[in-house]
Order: sequence, then structure tokens, then C-alpha cells
Amino acid sequence: MAPLRFSANLSWLFPELPGLPERLQAASRAGFEAAEVAWPYAEPPEALAQAARAAGLRLVLINTPPGDQEKGEMGLGEGLEKAVLYAKTLGCPRIHLMAGRVPQGADGAAVRGEMETVFLENLRHAAGVLAQENLVGLLEPINTRVTDPRYFLDTPQQAAAILQKVGRPNLQLQMDIFHWQIMDGNLTGNIRAFLPIVGHVQVAQVPGRGEPGSPGELCFPYLFQLLEDEGYQGFVGCEYRPQGDTVEGLSWLRSYWDRRGHPRAGQ
Repeated sequence: MAPLRFSANLSWLFPELPGLPERLQAASRAGFEAAEVAWPYAEPPEALAQAARAAGLRLVLINTPPGDQEKGEMGLGEGLEKAVLYAKTLGCPRIHLMAGRVPQGADGAAVRGEMETVFLENLRHAAGVLAQENLVGLLEPINTRVTDPRYFLDTPQQAAAILQKVGRPNLQLQMDIFHWQIMDGNLTGNIRAFLPIVGHVQVAQVPGRGEPGSPGELCFPYLFQLLEDEGYQGFVGCEYRPQGDTVEGLSWLRSYWDRRGHPRAGQ
């Protein structure tokens, strides 16, 4: 079984550093070979691509723009064109297609049904645009108990059903173990059930969203072994809030690399 491949989520890791170029360099020094950025749009795409090359890292995931978060927006269809431009320039193969929020005070079944109809139309359009550029779109359920009470897409079951309705091979599921544990638990069963349609995994401890080595509910050595046993081939994104210094907090990753004989284990 091949060892897992990890990517540093630079929207979360190395918060002590001022910008993405510095965080890319830090991730490379820490032993990462790949990185992901939720929203890279504050940097010109060419400059960011150059910074990634200088650091020797490849970018494996970005999100579509969220819109105006002060107005409660969290994913807009019109951001797709900008995301595709960035992905092409960065050589990034995957884009997380954000689903948006249920309007304030409108949480009925009829409203959700209308939102799903629009979402399905948007996803079919997005799948066609992404296919032309050989890109993959990802749907990520985000928990509505802690992180975002009004996010439209909140369970793997809901996301998988939507993917089945759309029926496009270049749309896949994004598994954030933090959100899945909070919403549904049953991680072993859900990982086994949904992994065939998963294109990217992200990890953080529950409930504090710290690094996998921090105290919490989840046993990450078991989960990493499960992902290996089930044949997962994609990246595992480190999307967590470091509880202290980012590099010191990566002891869990160095331990994993040591166990798996990774060439960067000694770093």
C-alpha cells in the first residue's frame, strides 16, 4: 500500500507568516511537496505560480471565490471563471465548488428544493467548463453545527446524492473529516462507502480543529491506515488551526513519515 500524500493548506498553516509566498517556502522547508489555498485571489496568479515554483511545491486545490462574506455570501456561480483562470495559471487540477448558504430565515423544504435545482444547473454548467480545461470540481459538505449554520451542503449523503443526479465524472466529493465527524460520525462506514467518489481529503482534530496530534475525538493513525487500506490515491490536506508553532505541531506528520519510510522523514 502506498503511503498517503499530504498537502499544506496555507490558508490555515503558518499564520505567523505574512503572505502566501512566505508560507509556500515554509511548507517546503517543513517537508511538504504540495499545497492548497482556499482563496488565492489576493495574489496575482502569475506571481503565485512563480512563488510555488520557487518553493518547489505544486498547488493541488483552490476554492471558488466566496463572494462578499460580510453580506453572508459563501460561494457564487459567477466566481467560476476566475477560479478556472487561477487553476490554469497555477497548474492546479482541482477546484472546490462552494455551494452557498441558505437565505436567513428561509430554511423550509421548499426553499432547499429550489436551491438544489439551481445548484444542479450550476454544477452541470461548471462540469462542462471544467472538462474543457481538464479540471476536477469538488463538493465539500461543511458542518452546520459549529462552522456555518446556514451552509447548504452539510452531509456526505446529501453531496453524494447531488453528484449522482449531476452524473459528471469530473465532479467528485471532498471529504473533510472534521466536518464529517461533527455531522454524522460513523467515519469508518462513511469513508468506506464514499471513498470511491472522493477526490480530496482534509483533516483536523475534533472538536478544536487543531492538528491531528492534538487532543480530541479522532484517532488519526487509525484513520490514515484506513485510507491506505481502502486504496486512497489523492492528497490529504492539512486544513487545521495550529495550536502553537506550525512546524512544532507537525510532529504527527513526521511520525507518520517515519513509520512509512518517507524520504523526508528526517526533516
